[in-house]
Amino acid sequence: MRLHAIQMVSTDDVAANLAQASALVAEAAPQAGDLVLLPENFALMAKQSAYWQLAETLGDGPVQDWLAALALQHGIYLVAGSFPIRCDGEQRCYTSCLAYSPSGEQLAHYHKLHLFDVDIADNQRSYRESDSFIPGERIVSFQAGEHRVGLSICFDLRFPRLYQLLAEQGCDMVVVPAAFTAHTGAAHWHSLLSARAIENQCYLLAANQGGVHIGGRQTWGHSMIIDPWGRSLAIQEQGPGVASSEFNPELITDVRQSMPLKQHALLKPLRRD
Repeated sequence: MRLHAIQMVSTDDVAANLAQASALVAEAAPQAGDLVLLPENFALMAKQSAYWQLAETLGDGPVQDWLAALALQHGIYLVAGSFPIRCDGEQRCYTSCLAYSPSGEQLAHYHKLHLFDVDIADNQRSYRESDSFIPGERIVSFQAGEHRVGLSICFDLRFPRLYQLLAEQGCDMVVVPAAFTAHTGAAHWHSLLSARAIENQCYLLAANQGGVHIGGRQTWGHSMIIDPWGRSLAIQEQGPGVASSEFNPELITDVRQSMPLKQHALLKPLRRD
């Protein structure tokens, strides 16, 4: 299996974004059974109010049909960064990561747990995902051949307990589709990815947005693949492109055997007196 992180510079034109994604997947030239990751907001980068108009019911809609067809066309495991999914009775939607099998079956969906409500020193100044989105309530992984793949999205990367729980589910890799800002990405992106890979002795496959978007929003790019020892195997720094690398399960075994972190983990609370 090879891993492919697709980096995009999405706009407010859905058709153009899907065409860009399709072209980049073709550029990656995946083989049957490979895993391909699209970034957060692959289908749309716009004002938050626009996501409600694009949102689909889970398992039903033209963008989800397009994703299923793309997975089937290339015979790949396709993980679609984030896409708005409607919630009955709500005027907000989920921002969701969708996973597809090589036969085009939707294998799993993960609703982003940690919403990006922050104030930072960039030209946007303030981000409030909770104005338009509902947080998810469960941890999700899926089976890709012989390997378990954990799902996360962007801001989740700052919460190590999520990745620990995915590791406890037996994940050999975790995907991180993102639209990390240029400001926070320059400071923390690589460090956080490396830390999550090292702590949990798994591969991290991270696909970011990478450029300037509608309204002047800037994303960091630097989509990359990091192995269980914390090494960066491939990187796409800026602009649309692909970062690809082999997935080596033997390395996971070697790292976990030589440094058996699970054996040393605390199994009970420490005394506080």
